[in-house]
Amino acid sequence: MKDSNPFGKNKRFYFSICCNVAEGLLSGCNFLLLYKIMKFLWEGEADFSRIMYMTAMLAAVFAVRLIIYSLGYTQGQIGGAAVSKKLRMSLGDKLKKIPLPRFTQGQVGQYVNTATSDVNSYEKILTHKAGDLAKNCSLSLTLIAFTGSIVPSAGVIMLCAFLLLIPALWISFRAVKKYGARKNAITAEAVSSMVEYATGIQTFRAYGVGGTKNKTVTAALKAFSDISFVYEVKIIPVGVMLSILVWLSLPLTMWTASIPWAQGRLDTISYLLLCMLPLFFAKLEGTIFIDLTSYKNLTISKGQIMRVLNEPEEIKKAGLFEPKTHEITFSQVDFAYIPNEPVLKKAEFTAKNRKFTAMVGDSGSGKSTILNLISKYYEPQAGQILMGGKKIGGIAAERVLENISMVDQDVFLFDDTIGNNIRYARPDATDEEVVEACRAANCDEFIRKLEKGYDTFVGENGNRLSGGERQRLSIARAILKDSPILLLDEATASLDIENELAVKEAIVNLLRRKKTVVMIAHTLSIVKNADKILVVSRGEIAEQGTHEELLKRNGKYAAMWQAENSL
Repeated sequence: MKDSNPFGKNKRFYFSICCNVAEGLLSGCNFLLLYKIMKFLWEGEADFSRIMYMTAMLAAVFAVRLIIYSLGYTQGQIGGAAVSKKLRMSLGDKLKKIPLPRFTQGQVGQYVNTATSDVNSYEKILTHKAGDLAKNCSLSLTLIAFTGSIVPSAGVIMLCAFLLLIPALWISFRAVKKYGARKNAITAEAVSSMVEYATGIQTFRAYGVGGTKNKTVTAALKAFSDISFVYEVKIIPVGVMLSILVWLSLPLTMWTASIPWAQGRLDTISYLLLCMLPLFFAKLEGTIFIDLTSYKNLTISKGQIMRVLNEPEEIKKAGLFEPKTHEITFSQVDFAYIPNEPVLKKAEFTAKNRKFTAMVGDSGSGKSTILNLISKYYEPQAGQILMGGKKIGGIAAERVLENISMVDQDVFLFDDTIGNNIRYARPDATDEEVVEACRAANCDEFIRKLEKGYDTFVGENGNRLSGGERQRLSIARAILKDSPILLLDEATASLDIENELAVKEAIVNLLRRKKTVVMIAHTLSIVKNADKILVVSRGEIAEQGTHEELLKRNGKYAAMWQAENSL
């Protein structure tokens, strides 16, 4: 049965905690053995056999501690890693259920940070902090009990010093809650700004604004510096005050123990030991305070993980989505990325089944948004989108995308072989089918010229290939998937003449396959043979019709055509 609690601990983790507690108790036993040795020496009862016996006892305690520590540390690491694995699997399963629009609204970085950095931070709690705290707390209680067994009043003083952790941690935890989350958010923003700066360093240098001219990075790092300072200012004084109060247990213990020692009720060795124990005890309490404050700070990561796990999931209608035809209809569709700033207004058109529909218009007019809505990357605020007469609202994005092949302007490739990158479109495809798709996409020739052919790794996001080569691989994927709907988003933009001609030829091969095609084009010569041309202007479908019909209207399309042919 699947564990419903992704944060649930396992037996290895609890075994590790028990080992750490046992090691803490055994660490306290060292003081008892040293106490016995000191008494033997002071009272003149030490001989070779006794010294060897006590040495053997210390060695035995050390050996047992070493075994327990090894077991506890190993099991803690394995147990913590198992919880991390469960968390990452839960997050991975959750990400599959989160609506796609969440991944196109600046959330991707947060999801990646949660699945990596936040899970690592939570794992650190399990594998390090929890065990150290269990060990140090058990050792502290052992020292308090040992001191109390010698002079009860001295034990009470050390117990009170230990209990001072409660108010100190209450104040510290409030500061962490208030400033820790803010620090994490600012840290994420600073990292994002630095990554953006590193990515665009060539552009910055080209315009002579590298380094000091990057106000965004400078401001982000300044904000990180400020919040780090505030964070330390709010917490360090609490630790300092706790340290002062705990260190006061040293003179108090010495004074308390001096009374029975002066009266002859306490031997000198016991008195000396009681003078030394608070020194070790005070340092131990400081470590516990730091670890618990760090523990609280790391639990912020747990909150971030829970936030993702509790996000609303995509509402899915039961059953498959298998429209009999694949015309695409927009009916009075409104959409805005930002409230009150509409991108589409009452958009209405039909891309007919197995026909070629082209979209043209100014940059920012809403063309790419239409493709994103068809793909369910976003949901419209008003109106309906239909596919084969069926509304796609409420249908899982994956079910809709099963009917769609896409060729984007920005091609994404995995750091894998060329063959595998194409086969992602249809994992069960044979090698012959992959090669045939590449031939149709006009890329088989350049692939075979590579040293390892189809087994050549393309690098991170295909950085070992040119833009035209990546674009043709994207077309090969679309051909291999063989979906009834094809969406093309300015596939020939930003290419040199040679690559543009190769990509255009590949697109022609793709269009011959009788699909419902919706294509964005930046040159009208590509779309003049389309069955329907949509002219998008300021979020509206300003004109629609064939090339000849639009020219006769002498409207926006005709003006665009004349401007292009006059060059």
